[in-house]
Amino acid sequence: MKNHIISQNITLLDALVRINSLAPDPLVLFVVDGEKRMVGTLTDGDSRRALIAGASVNDKAEQIMHRDFNYMRADDATDVLEIRRQKEIKMKLVPILDEEHHIVDIINLEKFKTRLPVDAVMMAGGKGERLRPLTEKTPKPLLPVGDKAIIDHNVDRLISYGINHISVTVNYLKEQIEEHYQEPRNGVQIHTVREPKFLGTIGSIRFVPEFYNDTVLLMNSDVFTNIDYEDFFLHYQQHDAEMSVAAIPYNVAIPYGIFDLDGRNIKGLIEKPKYNYYANAGIYLIKRRALDEIPEDTMFHATDLVEKLISQGKTVIRYPLNGTWIDIGNPQEYQKAKDLVKHL
Repeated sequence: MKNHIISQNITLLDALVRINSLAPDPLVLFVVDGEKRMVGTLTDGDSRRALIAGASVNDKAEQIMHRDFNYMRADDATDVLEIRRQKEIKMKLVPILDEEHHIVDIINLEKFKTRLPVDAVMMAGGKGERLRPLTEKTPKPLLPVGDKAIIDHNVDRLISYGINHISVTVNYLKEQIEEHYQEPRNGVQIHTVREPKFLGTIGSIRFVPEFYNDTVLLMNSDVFTNIDYEDFFLHYQQHDAEMSVAAIPYNVAIPYGIFDLDGRNIKGLIEKPKYNYYANAGIYLIKRRALDEIPEDTMFHATDLVEKLISQGKTVIRYPLNGTWIDIGNPQEYQKAKDLVKHL
């Protein structure tokens, strides 16, 4: 963040040197006064136009800067709709200001799609038995798809949506995944959490030591998907749901005419019917308070939580996932993912 902040008293020449050092980030500087309050912006375009108009390289930044600038308030820093609006007006860098106009953060909308106020937990403890012998010595999440591991496709996508609190629960061959995430990935430290025994598809979330947001995204680490997490979150938020389940369309076509029966009596014929369903994609958004419903040290699945919340009268919704989704659970689906990634 400091690379983009300059004093109003530095010269245009010094500002140009700073701008030149920013690439490949957006070439934008935020100008502050002696009290560190933001008072303007300065871009490479502003600088060129000033020089063409007769400015000197020794002129101060405050003489050239753009004073009518765009920003967001700190209170709106987690407002995903406002961040989306910033993207729509083609903003690349958005400063976040406190009440005194001090810069407390900068959102890079060229590098990140948004900034979701979400903690992510990825389940990576399974044995991957249907993929043996590939998983005899390698945990399924670390199997390669293209130039990186299955799980890294998911981690990188989460990071691209501004999610920087990511935990991975591990069990089978856990040391390999722990070593894999010893170093930060794309600037984000991935935290591994040991599952003491197999606790189902959500039971191990109880061992995540801390959550920083009121919404938790839970997902299987072995899905291959291009889900739009921003749209998923806004849909969940719009419906004030306790839990949202990403769901993929599943269509069944029967190639025959079938009978509409009442016991042995034929009431009619249905010619080659088609049935449309939604199947569970293994990706969930959950209010943090709902995690208290998960029993400790007990086998418990995400679908158990769905049923429990429904029985309590809580709002549980489905989000239609219309993009790519592959459950890498068998050799055929694994090969499908490896073939698909070549074209992405």
